[in-house]
Amino acid sequence: MARIVVSGIGVIAPGATGIEAFRAMLAGGQTAIGEIDRFDTAGLTAHKAALVRGFNARDYIPPMKMRRMNALSRFGVAAARLAIDDLGIPVAELGQTGLALGTAFGPVQTSVDYMREYVEKGAALAPPQLFAESVANAPGSHIAIEWGFRGFNVTMTERESSFLAAAMAASSQILKGTVRAAAIVGVEEVNEMLFSVLDRLGALAHASDATDEACRPFDARRNGLVIGEGSAMLIAESLQSLERRLSSGVVPHVYGYLAGFGIARDTTASTSDWGRDPDALSAAMRAAIEDAELRPDEIDAIYASANSTRRADAVEAMAIRKSFGDRIPPVVAVKGYFGEYAAAGALQVIAALLAIDEQMLHASCGFEKSDRAMSIDIVRERRPAPLRNVLVNSLSAGGGIVCAVVSKEAA
Repeated sequence: MARIVVSGIGVIAPGATGIEAFRAMLAGGQTAIGEIDRFDTAGLTAHKAALVRGFNARDYIPPMKMRRMNALSRFGVAAARLAIDDLGIPVAELGQTGLALGTAFGPVQTSVDYMREYVEKGAALAPPQLFAESVANAPGSHIAIEWGFRGFNVTMTERESSFLAAAMAASSQILKGTVRAAAIVGVEEVNEMLFSVLDRLGALAHASDATDEACRPFDARRNGLVIGEGSAMLIAESLQSLERRLSSGVVPHVYGYLAGFGIARDTTASTSDWGRDPDALSAAMRAAIEDAELRPDEIDAIYASANSTRRADAVEAMAIRKSFGDRIPPVVAVKGYFGEYAAAGALQVIAALLAIDEQMLHASCGFEKSDRAMSIDIVRERRPAPLRNVLVNSLSAGGGIVCAVVSKEAA
């Protein structure tokens, strides 16, 4: 496919606010995962998450507007403001702009709050604003209203793959010429309902006799994921839009290019767990590479979906071996920094773009003890590397798979 320019990034992440703070966090190699103090985890097996701390929505949103937004919408609007500031020009200069947003679970807490009011007070007294904010597309609507985006506006819910699904949808519209640019947003929040359900499903990392509670992607001791939250937004535009800006004397910072996408479904997966079929992920990886008009040996690194679960990490390792044979690129697992679902997967893509921007591979946070069954080169320490094309994988519980290639060059 023709490549899509990424020229602005905004981040509200666990451990970092703003793209430069996020860059520094990854460079420092420190996790943002810690003990939960937002709600009581007594009686559960897990007690940690990657939470956004020190976030003040008033720094980004006027008080009267903020009153109409739930936490998810506040995260989204704040990330959008940071992305537009990073773009460096009035957003109106982009022309017709669309929006695609990904969220794994949406405003669960708002739905809980509304139903509590409904049950306790009755339909007539339940706050209507809570009901309006209980839909998954509320954050995307607020962002579009705030900045006058009049192009398409879609919200994708594909569990762990939600952000990449949104990026694929937005890219297709830019390539069709429907819009010149698009805001691609990921947003998620940690709440008691979601956390307790995932804990009771046995999905979350937990302490045991052998290890403490931690996110350990690809590690031999891994026993579950740690959830994260936050929001991030990419501003994506066509090559023609970029050329127009360059011809007018404006030299934007280009982080990289969305170069190709591939999708597949693992039919062996249940609705609440990952599957066992490496062929499905392998097919999606090959499709993304082919869509980018590349060969497998032109992929310089893989930013893995690995989230510290036994099955998903093992399937991904098998698929990587199957797809690349004897020439397996370095593999980076970044969810040990900010957890699974953080900004609906957007932070993983941004980490890959920063790797290309810096020509530097990040350390795989949380990976210490090799699993003999993996047989892939997992990056342990931050190191320089020549990076032209990076593959980003995303596997969802339930079987959905989206992969993408991000590239340094326009062709």
